[in-house]
Amino acid sequence: MGRSHGHKTRDKNKNKLPQVPKNLKSDGIDEEFSRELADQEDMEAQGRANAANQRQAAANRNKR
Repeated sequence: MGRSHGHKTRDKNKNKLPQVPKNLKSDGIDEEFSRELADQEDMEAQGRANAANQRQAAANRNKR
């Protein structure tokens, strides 16, 4: 509607505040998985994650 041209926002902090606080952002480093320390639930979760990754890869291949 053209209202954004020439008008500033009233809240000066709106443009400065991040969407995600720095303390909630991950560093991008995954945790290491150790089979020696894993219990049965960990192993099942690992299997489900691998199956989901395979389904996603197959779906991506079928899209092409």
